[in-house]
Amino acid sequence: MQDSPIRITAEETLSDNWYLLKKYSFDLRRRDGSWQAQTREVYDRGNGATILLYNLAQRTVLLIRQFRMPTFVNGHSGYLIESAAGLLDNASPEERIRLEAEEETGYRIGAIEKIFEAFMSPGSVTERIHFFIGQYQPGDRINSGGGLAEEGEDIEVLELGFDEAIAMIGSGDIVDGKTIMLLQYLQLRLVNHAHGG
Repeated sequence: MQDSPIRITAEETLSDNWYLLKKYSFDLRRRDGSWQAQTREVYDRGNGATILLYNLAQRTVLLIRQFRMPTFVNGHSGYLIESAAGLLDNASPEERIRLEAEEETGYRIGAIEKIFEAFMSPGSVTERIHFFIGQYQPGDRINSGGGLAEEGEDIEVLELGFDEAIAMIGSGDIVDGKTIMLLQYLQLRLVNHAHGG
């Protein structure tokens, strides 16, 4: 077996305040066989999970709106429309996303389906997100949702028509990557089902 094309030469913790920010120095073997010294900062906040809740009969989806500071400092209002999501915190993705969906939307979900995993910002963030979809019914609502106030969450629950949510991607009202991916996945699936695929 060929040895690794990466050799880590130094590792420095820059911040361990909220999550972990490290600076790595490493040698990378290029495709021509030569070695090149490089340095990168890497932010480790753990892995996460997200779910798109949808109702096929009503053609609706459940999304949330909450404040996101990094988007605010990059010229956005800061209030992002998103699919329910959360960090795993050592729980299984399935277990964690059920809890997050309930905390954030107020709905207790039955069957869920994992559709894929993805790195959302691989140039600087270690986070791998587990993507799920699940159907909800009006009777699944057990509380008003809104997240946990003690964690600083103040979440608005939105039930949107599926076609409206898709249109909001084009209009720039939905700009969250994981949410766009889930809506487009569902769009492909609904379209395929509608055409007997």
